[in-house]
Amino acid sequence: MNEEINIEELKQNAEFLDFLKILEKQMKEESSVAKGYQLLDAKILLGESEDKINDIFTFLVSTSFDKLGENLANNIKFNIKNSEDLSVARAMYEHAIQLFSEDEKKGAKELFLALTHAIDDEELKESMLIHSAIVMAGYSFDEFIDNLVDSNIDTISDTSYFIQNFTQPNDILLAMLAKHVNEAKETLKKLEGAGK
Repeated sequence: MNEEINIEELKQNAEFLDFLKILEKQMKEESSVAKGYQLLDAKILLGESEDKINDIFTFLVSTSFDKLGENLANNIKFNIKNSEDLSVARAMYEHAIQLFSEDEKKGAKELFLALTHAIDDEELKESMLIHSAIVMAGYSFDEFIDNLVDSNIDTISDTSYFIQNFTQPNDILLAMLAKHVNEAKETLKKLEGAGK
């Protein structure tokens, strides 16, 4: 049985609004990106102002940069089976995609490379390497979405926030982008060497 969520009732529900206040307090006290995403989803659902939504997103990105920096400095990988690590990687990925869509290719490439280095999941790591090579090859964001991304997603999973399905199999894309993949791998070797 599908129950519809009555948004107007939620906006007046004192218990729910108190829960959101507690969630926001916990998010800040724990520097929790996972709780930040829970709060963000609820605030979007309630139709909060763009300023409040942007404040939460700024928290997500800022906190994620801090956690990424800590992990890189300590040579720790993000375990995507851990909800906090997955949320941090998601925030970094969404920021990289935003940069790419705004034609800030240098920043996007660096974040995709950092994610390639920092994620412990091989499939996701390979996808981030492909993202890096695509940016390095000079594709525009629109070309990426229109020509290289397969938008027919069969299943929804914890990593569905990350583009991982392409119009070509990964091995063919990696071969097509070999020059840029090799350049990315050289950069990653330097990152790995710096972390030791």
